Amino acid sequence: MSEVVILHNPRCSKSREALALIESRGIAPRIVDYLAAPPSAAELEGILDVLGVEPRAIMRRDEPEYAQLGLDDAALSRKQLVAAMHAHPRLIQRPIVLANGKVAIGRPPENVLAIL
Repeated sequence: MSEVVILHNPRCSKSREALALIESRGIAPRIVDYLAAPPSAAELEGILDVLGVEPRAIMRRDEPEYAQLGLDDAALSRKQLVAAMHAHPRLIQRPIVLANGKVAIGRPPENVLAIL
């Protein structure tokens, strides 16, 4: 199995539940506090490519930054949305788990089991 990485927010119950599920399988993932160390634009692009989705699919639209930055503007490019997620990592849905060349959004946390 390849390295398992979780983009984790320890304050989020869903993120903690996903981490517990991973660890209950005997896996010690690399935990990335993505608020302190946001993924690069290239890493976010890679996540989007593997998921086959556009940026808004992994954005937390209820965060104040989403409205403040006008990210609901349909004219914004993929590059602009990715840059906003990198600059404001609270906008990134959590948790995101990468394993075996696949990506899963842990909402619900059980989603991560499909890629382990």
